[in-house]
Amino acid sequence: MNTRFTLSLLLTLVLFTPLYPTTAGEEKATAEPETKTEAKDPLRLVLPPIIYAVPGIETSVYFDNVSLSINPANYVFDVHCNRGHLQQERWTYTPDEKEIGDYKFTLNVIDQNNEIIASQDSRLRVVPTAAGKNKPVSILMIGDSLTHNSIYPRHVRQLSQNFQGPNLKLIGSHNPKDEEGVQHEGYGGWTAVRFATHFKENARQGYYRERGSPFLYAGEDGKPELDFPRYCKEFNDGKAPDLVTIFLGPNDVYSATDETIGERTKTMVKHLDILVKMIHDFSPKTKIGLMLPVPPAASQDAFGTTNGRGQTRWQYKRNQHFVVEQMSKHFGDKTDQQIFLVPTHINLDCAHNYPAVKVPRNAQTTEETVRQNNAVHPAASGYQQIGNSLFCWIKEVSKQENAK
Repeated sequence: MNTRFTLSLLLTLVLFTPLYPTTAGEEKATAEPETKTEAKDPLRLVLPPIIYAVPGIETSVYFDNVSLSINPANYVFDVHCNRGHLQQERWTYTPDEKEIGDYKFTLNVIDQNNEIIASQDSRLRVVPTAAGKNKPVSILMIGDSLTHNSIYPRHVRQLSQNFQGPNLKLIGSHNPKDEEGVQHEGYGGWTAVRFATHFKENARQGYYRERGSPFLYAGEDGKPELDFPRYCKEFNDGKAPDLVTIFLGPNDVYSATDETIGERTKTMVKHLDILVKMIHDFSPKTKIGLMLPVPPAASQDAFGTTNGRGQTRWQYKRNQHFVVEQMSKHFGDKTDQQIFLVPTHINLDCAHNYPAVKVPRNAQTTEETVRQNNAVHPAASGYQQIGNSLFCWIKEVSKQENAK
């Protein structure tokens, strides 16, 4: 019996003793549940303070444009507003004249557990069609290639003629399409730094990418200085423009990474401040509209075509979203200083209003598919949406002028 008991005990010890002994500390660590780390980059919303609308003009909020997520289809976007229509990818609204006024606008983002994970409030403001009716208004548009191609400036001018004014006079030294009445200061490839600092003696001669800032002149000591009164003397009979819009960003931050986007955006905003000061030092009453940078094309295909492997759609979307956040923080709540945010970023259909072409799916088939082929320059229809957003803001500030 003793022999059997001894063998049984030895067998039990062999079967149930760990091959690699652990310390008490290791046993405790194993017994504790794993700690869940918080998301490094939670979904962030960037609604503007005010969404401007005008009767007869479609205004939309595209959900991918105002949220930071790789795939917005993973969420439910729920708008609480007693105007407009909630669709799969957007909220959209075309008001009529009897709906003039302000309406509360709330966007909730809901996850698969039916929980609200993000929420932001805004205001929908429907501006009368008659705002600024027949009122002469001069406007200077400053920008990069999105302004250079002249589509949205032309569209805004046409809207002013179709929607009872204001009677817009576009001023500027640059008219790349040689169109009557469509002058501006939009140059492909330019940045806020270039407009504020790049000097050339013959600023308006030669290829536009190599020109100097139209606002920089040689001072009495020969050193370059920003001279907005002189610029206005040359291009607006010495008068300051009633409105100035600034539409920059893509060239300032296109190639940024998560590590460099903060410093790049800080540099951009610093030089936007310089331009704003230049304008208001001459004319504090001039209303300045900071047009928020628009999101890129919806597909990585567009980036592969434009820049090969130079950038991903997700990285640039992160960059653009960060710039909108920082501009909103820096320039928001300054309407008493005649500084406004123009919500151009919300109203652009990035899936359908960027250029696209039909191409074979691959080298071994003739079956075709549609692929976007430009990452940051919309199609004409996209530029028109940008123009709609800008025109609704112009109507709003023209209404303010009428009220004075």
